[in-house]
Amino acid sequence: MDQSEAPESARSGSVVPQSLRHWGPPALRGWTNADALFRKACAAFGIAIVALLGFIVLQLVEGSWLSLRRFGLTFVFEKVWDPVVGHFGAATFIYGTIVTSVIALLVAVPLGVGIAIFLVEMAPRRASAIIGFLVELLAAIPSIVYGLWGLFVLAPIVRDYLAPALNATLGFIPLFSGTSHGVGMLTAGLILSIMVLPFIAAVSRDVLMAVPKAQREGPLASGATKWETIWLVVLPYGRVGIAGAVILALGRALGETMAVTMVIGNTPQIVASLFEPAYTMSSVIANEYSEASSQLYLSALTELGLLLFVVTFAVNGVARILIWRMAGRSGGHE
Repeated sequence: MDQSEAPESARSGSVVPQSLRHWGPPALRGWTNADALFRKACAAFGIAIVALLGFIVLQLVEGSWLSLRRFGLTFVFEKVWDPVVGHFGAATFIYGTIVTSVIALLVAVPLGVGIAIFLVEMAPRRASAIIGFLVELLAAIPSIVYGLWGLFVLAPIVRDYLAPALNATLGFIPLFSGTSHGVGMLTAGLILSIMVLPFIAAVSRDVLMAVPKAQREGPLASGATKWETIWLVVLPYGRVGIAGAVILALGRALGETMAVTMVIGNTPQIVASLFEPAYTMSSVIANEYSEASSQLYLSALTELGLLLFVVTFAVNGVARILIWRMAGRSGGHE
């Protein structure tokens, strides 16, 4: 048979199963057309995500344009939030957001990394699977449930036990001065620490599991103890990925709304004591958006949402870059 008369699949070098040669509409006949259509569909899905993200940013900018034009950069540094006179500033909310997020990380990072080390390096395989599942299950608990638990269980514990103990021992430091009424920045930070713990533990566990066995076997063969191997070899090797997990948890803490709203006290003020109530950017949006009585008020709240979106997007972007770097290093060493 002449080469020009050979089937197209034979000339192209591809082998198409007989059952698939006449399957479906003409556009899907043959592997070449199907692959092209599949690539176009996947590209359309990716472009749709980018378009959706751009649409969200556009709507936030449009909704906050009046506030952006009125207050400019001073909106970030102004402490006064007075809807009656139409003067708005985000400094008190930024302060509350930062303080509660830092408290959450200070508590959750040691616990999360410690859990990851135990699950990867020390726990039996069966126990590791069960405990890992339970830790990840914390991420599935609704935010409102955390808020209720924090309001009725954690807040009384902070008021009656934790705050008096901290005040008695560290009361000379402004952070632990004054009297706690249960709700406040400390309680909100502790709630956030529980909520971000699964992210730190799960990502750190995956990072430590990606450390090649040779990195462990070398020090152990040289006489190093288990602790020395973990502290001097395993953790330094995975530090970039663990840092990514921490920043990813920070992004989660910055945007948390309901649980924090229920236990932070919702008072726009900048004070040193962690026992005092405060406000966060997400909390003020949740509390006041439905009550906004003027276009400027709505615009200021929308600008808070835009600011929170930009900060969270940047933080998660940094976390993703760090995790990619860790994945690249792991692939290069194996």
